Amino acid sequence: MIIKLKDGSIKEYDSPTTAAEITKDISMGLYRNACCVLVDGKVKDLRTVIDSDCSFEVLTFDDEDGNKAFNHTASHVMAQAVKRLYPNAKLTIGPSIENGFYYDFDIDTHFTQDDLDKIEKEMKAIIKENYPIEKFELPVDEAVKLMEEKNEPYKIELIKEHAAKGEHISFYKQGEFTELCAGPHLMEMKVIKAFKLTNCTGAYWRGDADNKMLCRVYGIAFPKASMLEDYLNMLEEAKSATITNLAESLNFSQLLIISVRAYLSFCRRVLRLSKSFKDLLRMRKQDVAGSLQKLLLWQRAIYIKFQVTGTIIKRVCSF
Repeated sequence: MIIKLKDGSIKEYDSPTTAAEITKDISMGLYRNACCVLVDGKVKDLRTVIDSDCSFEVLTFDDEDGNKAFNHTASHVMAQAVKRLYPNAKLTIGPSIENGFYYDFDIDTHFTQDDLDKIEKEMKAIIKENYPIEKFELPVDEAVKLMEEKNEPYKIELIKEHAAKGEHISFYKQGEFTELCAGPHLMEMKVIKAFKLTNCTGAYWRGDADNKMLCRVYGIAFPKASMLEDYLNMLEEAKSATITNLAESLNFSQLLIISVRAYLSFCRRVLRLSKSFKDLLRMRKQDVAGSLQKLLLWQRAIYIKFQVTGTIIKRVCSF
């Protein structure tokens, strides 16, 4: 069996061997940083058995697909932590995305910041336990039975959907946690050195408003604590720079014209609603003052939406 490496060199094997073993043969340092591999241009798990001639490339966190595998494993760690803390939560999906990962949970409550802090703490405990991450496949009926036993209705739906497409039904297991997943995943979770749960929002199952609203938790993970620190600092700097640049670009004279027009429109509405000028004079001064104050507050509020590395953040600037 001939394995052609990225640099053009060749490795030969007499029998099938895993992608992990081939990576170790190349370099143990490379293996420690490996997240997944490319076999004939297709992303594969390091557990994949190679049994024929192929091109072979090892992907690390610095590669796009390696980064995805890294963050996808982090999403499983988060899901395991949530199931420990909230056993009644139902699992749905937890993919990697451009900036980290998310996982959607069917749970009766919306996670607060305190909840996210608890989940992060449990994630650290799970990573410290460093369970081996094992992949296995099951026939459709056995896969459904397994998820029925775990009371995971969304997983059963997904199994039947994948089976209808003729796809293999695979799982990843770490400790007490078993997740329906095609992978790829890291060989061990201890390489996840830093992570942050960044946000919690609502999301409909399958993006359909007719389905149940789920609780979506976003996060991001890194192999080094310094990388997380740099990322969070970058977000803060980007937010500050965006607000500053926007404030500097505002034309105050244009804002004033808009305010005057709004004021005149308000006056016309008051006059139209008044039966007569005499009625207007009888209006209590405090009522008029209160209305004008609300108008001024409305004029001075400018709602700004801006995007920072894929995250939409709302800010209110008052002048």
